[in-house]
Amino acid sequence: MEIFQDYAYYYNAFYQDKDYRAETGEAAELLGTVGGEIHRIINYGCGTGRHDLELAKLGYTCTGIDMSPEMIETAICNARREGIRMDFSVADIREYVPEQTYDAVISLFHVMSYQNTNGDVGRAFASARAALEKGGAFLFDAWYGPGVLSDRPCVRVKEYEDGANRLVRIARPVMHAQDNTVDVNYEVFVISKSTNQVQVINETHRMRYFFRPELEYMLEKAGFELINTVDCKTKGEPDYNTWTAYFVARAV
Repeated sequence: MEIFQDYAYYYNAFYQDKDYRAETGEAAELLGTVGGEIHRIINYGCGTGRHDLELAKLGYTCTGIDMSPEMIETAICNARREGIRMDFSVADIREYVPEQTYDAVISLFHVMSYQNTNGDVGRAFASARAALEKGGAFLFDAWYGPGVLSDRPCVRVKEYEDGANRLVRIARPVMHAQDNTVDVNYEVFVISKSTNQVQVINETHRMRYFFRPELEYMLEKAGFELINTVDCKTKGEPDYNTWTAYFVARAV
């Protein structure tokens, strides 16, 4: 489809109101709780590079990887537009072999929830550990099981409009109790303002929700110590109202 060739457009459209600056400040604060100086950060699943750019403005040196070539292309364009030199490359976080070590690994906007199996999570954690020296920080967020099960996913509709198109996205969830996953089935209507032509995109994003004990165990197996879990919204201790949580770990 010519007007909707890549996911990066869809992503930017529906998350254009996302407060990357505030989230980046939260991430920097949480990284500071691990101890040790942090200068060089690698972002696993960097998307269009918005977190990386905000971190660079705070004085960090950032590298970003993402498995989507379209996302990386957009990230490179965003960095050029901001006049910030930054390394972005296409890579799968489950298979990525770091060529150097960093002071911290971050993985935000639920990238870890896209790792649906224990094997996926284990490989992503092992790659993150290989990117760090002992004492390095690892910060990620994910869907939090107690909250997801207390306030189960439901049908949601979101709309966005730009100069060329009106977009309507309908999200219909299907839960899989045996796997702790949710299929978020997206139907996106792209309505051309000039022609009124309607095109439809269908995508399914399978998301996994996690519980602290299982992640603590997986992190330990990969060479990390889980040191904190924080509600992404309240910044307090996660509870049954928590849908997403930050997990803060230290390489041991």
